[in-house]
Amino acid sequence: MRLHLIAVGNRMPGWVEQGWAEYAKRLPADCALVLHEIAPGKRTKGADLERARREEGEKMLAALPKGAHVVALEVEGHSWSTEQLAQRLNDWRGQGCDVALLVGGPEGLADACRARADEMWSLSKLTLPHPLVRIVLAEQIYRAWSITQGHPYHR
Repeated sequence: MRLHLIAVGNRMPGWVEQGWAEYAKRLPADCALVLHEIAPGKRTKGADLERARREEGEKMLAALPKGAHVVALEVEGHSWSTEQLAQRLNDWRGQGCDVALLVGGPEGLADACRARADEMWSLSKLTLPHPLVRIVLAEQIYRAWSITQGHPYHR
C-alpha cells in the first residue's frame, strides 16, 4: 500500500520539505508516503476564487491513483486519536489498495473532491497552515505505523 498526499500548494519553505522528508523516509516501502503537489490557482486581486478551487479539485481528482481509497482532510471530518488512526491504517492496509489523502488550498477542497471521498478526516478543529498540515500528517502516519509495528516511537 502507498499513501498519496495530494495537496494544493508548491514551492514550500525548506523547513516544510525537511519535515515532510524526515517522516516519509522513516516509513517502509509497504507503507510508503508519496507527495503529489497541485499548483494553486491564481489568487490575484479580483480573481474568481471559486473557479480556482474548482480547477484545483479537477487536478486533484486527476492525480488520484486508480482504485485508491480517498480520504478528504476536512475540519468537519472525523477526529481520530493516534490509536484510532493506527487502526484505520491497518484497515486501509487490509483493503489492499492505495490511499489518497486530499488537502485543499486556501479556500478548502472542491465540492467534487468531497463528493469523491470515501471518508473525511479532521486533524484538528483548529485552522492549521497548509504547509504545517503536511508535516503533522506525515508525523501522525509514521506514529500510527509505529504503533502497528510495536515500535517504541509512540511511547
